[in-house]
Amino acid sequence: MGGTVSATDFNWSQQEEPHKSRRKEILEKHPEIKSLMVVDHQFKYQVTALVLLQFFIVTAISYFDVKWPLLLLITYIVGGTVNQALLLAIHEISHNMAFGHSKPLYNRIFSMFANLPIGVPMALSFKKYHLEHHRYLGHDVVDTDIPTVLEAKLFTNTLGKAIWMFFQSLFYAFRPLISYPKEVCKIEAFNFLIQFAFDTLIFYYLGPKALFYLIIGSLLGMGIHPVAGHFIAEHYMFSKGFETYSYYGILNKLTFNVGYHNEHHDFPNIPGSLLPKVREYAPEYYNNIPYHTSWVNVIYKFITDSSVGLYARMKRNKYDEEKRKLFDNVDKTD
Repeated sequence: MGGTVSATDFNWSQQEEPHKSRRKEILEKHPEIKSLMVVDHQFKYQVTALVLLQFFIVTAISYFDVKWPLLLLITYIVGGTVNQALLLAIHEISHNMAFGHSKPLYNRIFSMFANLPIGVPMALSFKKYHLEHHRYLGHDVVDTDIPTVLEAKLFTNTLGKAIWMFFQSLFYAFRPLISYPKEVCKIEAFNFLIQFAFDTLIFYYLGPKALFYLIIGSLLGMGIHPVAGHFIAEHYMFSKGFETYSYYGILNKLTFNVGYHNEHHDFPNIPGSLLPKVREYAPEYYNNIPYHTSWVNVIYKFITDSSVGLYARMKRNKYDEEKRKLFDNVDKTD
């Protein structure tokens, strides 16, 4: 493995995604990993604390009428970081990590609660697309984590990639609606209504600066921001042949260990707090493949290095439609 990644086309593979076979192999050698497949009961309290922190901050912004220059700074540093953490909490909840697999409705309701400070309704929409990202990693059209051909062609140089990176939250939001639209389910519509009602109350009682802090904080936190480095670090190919990368650095402490991404794709039913244990139990599977130690460096290299761009993703032909529909039907019972 290794070598140069194509800068003019996606890197196509005829093989299935690697994590399913790795999972089986790892469990055969390290059955003790099964003991990590539990619910971390501290997680929901940590998420609740983050939501309450954002409520406190927007109240303080309104009460003290924070001036715009200071507000912008607070929005980027604090709002961006906390809302990115909440986005990654929603990622955890999409795997039923708040209340376990036996209580799917509890998880969905809690994800809407975690969604509130983000300002934009996305929790339930994220879930239905993210589960397919795991099941059909790299499959054309179905895995909407991968940029479209139009994105890859338009944003090629340093300036273009910087612009794309700054607005990547918008591309993530609208890409599935254009390339792979799905029917809006009732609870997803409820997510929209709850979020818009919350935003209206924030605007009415706390003013535009409070709503600015929440929504723009989400935009900045998913843009050129240290914690947003995980978007690029996870699956963009910095070394040919390797399509998933882990990050082992201090920012994992602010992001529910999302950096342990190989471990997460191998074992999506293990909570983020225990993913370092997976690497500890099976180091031969994680220490000998490429990984990142700095999300800031990932962002810098992605923007400035001509050999790494939006084409630097592994793709597979679209997954069989009948099998995908079968998976959709199974997911509706979750």
